[in-house]
This record gives sequence, C-alpha cells and structure tokens, in this order.
Amino acid sequence: MIFAVRTTAGQEKNVAEMLASKVEREKLDVYSILATENLKGYILVEAENRGVVEELVRGAFKVKGIVPGTTSVDELEHLLTPRKLVEDIEKGDLVELVAGLFKGERARVIRVDKNKEEITIELEQAAVPIPITVHVEHVKIVSKNK
Repeated sequence: MIFAVRTTAGQEKNVAEMLASKVEREKLDVYSILATENLKGYILVEAENRGVVEELVRGAFKVKGIVPGTTSVDELEHLLTPRKLVEDIEKGDLVELVAGLFKGERARVIRVDKNKEEITIELEQAAVPIPITVHVEHVKIVSKNK
C-alpha cells in the first residue's frame, strides 16, 4: 500500500532521506520512499500497513502527518513516468535560468527547438533584447503563457 505523508513544503527530499535512514536503522517494513518535485509538500511511502508508516513518522521533524487513505500506482503513474521538459515549454513562457552565466535571471521564451532540446530566450531585465540559446535542462518554468 502507498501512503502520502504531509511535510513542510521544500523539505520533501530532506524528510525522505531522514525517513530512509530511520527505516534502515530500525529495520521497518517500508518498501520505498518517493519525494518528487511534482508533488510539493508530500512524500509517498510504500509500506505493509498504516501502522508501519505511523511508527516511521513518529517524532520526525518537518512531518505534518499522514494523509487518510491509501493510493495506488495507477493513480501515481503521471508522477512516475518521466516527461521531457521540452514538451512542456512553449513560446511566450516565462522561465528562470538555473545554470550557466545568467543563473537566477528570468527570461521569456521566443523559440523552442524540440529536436535539439534547446530554447531561445530573451532576458527580462536586459536593456537590449539579445536572443540566447540554452538547453532546456538549464531552465525551470516560472509561468505559462496564457
């Protein structure tokens, strides 16, 4: 069975690592722990029953509780299947650069090359709009073009 555990937003990875070490230390019947970027404020725990999960999260920092009920792999399939980022990015989207020379800058997408997995962007704060081509892995989407 898969249980959702509510955590402090932004701390999912830290909580998952802490719980994983507790599983190894106390030899609990937990099969897997998943923290995904698509599910803010929650981690998923696969265990034999709810009691095991309750024992796992008891006294854990940054854990707010266990969501009532269980879920199945079918319901979580959209979180588990990898999607290419280039499929999500469209012309006009606002992105933030997460790597490279302009790290932390926001930019507007002016062209998407799905074959090369590159996008051409213009920096928002630039005095003169200069097109820059970057790989899609170097950006994260801030807002979609409506």
